[in-house]
Amino acid sequence: MIYFLGAAVLMTAIAAMIDWRTGEIPNWLTLGPVVIAPLAYGGVTFAHGGTGMEAAESVGTAVLGVIVCSIIPLVLYRQNGIGGGDVKLLAALGAILGWRWGIEAQMYSFFAAGLLAPARLAYEGKLFRTLKNSALLAMNPLLPKKKRRPVEPTLLTWFRFGPAVFLGTAVATYLHWRS
Repeated sequence: MIYFLGAAVLMTAIAAMIDWRTGEIPNWLTLGPVVIAPLAYGGVTFAHGGTGMEAAESVGTAVLGVIVCSIIPLVLYRQNGIGGGDVKLLAALGAILGWRWGIEAQMYSFFAAGLLAPARLAYEGKLFRTLKNSALLAMNPLLPKKKRRPVEPTLLTWFRFGPAVFLGTAVATYLHWRS
């Protein structure tokens, strides 16, 4: 399992660097692990003396990781909360780490984003304006139509999620390294 933890950290580190520079996470980085990780799990299980049924079970765990780790990101994507590359990155993370550790890494990634985003906004001098816009977005659906205030799209800000996924994966990996 240590090789899979290392692969997850390496993949998310590369994704973080590319996302930081370009704002995109390439398909070759995310779709490869979705295909390779289940096969690798099956091969490792079989190579370590596992039966064919045990190898199939480990393949299933990786496939289940893709599915489970895609649910929340897909909901966020449908709401324009994250980009498609972020969804694919978290799905690939589920393939590499399996659904249990994949969800854990995803949780730590969202925690990291919750810390990094306000710090970045404060550094850019946009924190209070963004908080005001967030409050407007949260309150608008609760108000009558006449009292709703529009939020200008130019005041909305995007956050590059790749570095947060790397930090979340690093924390999850650190916590499971010895087990």
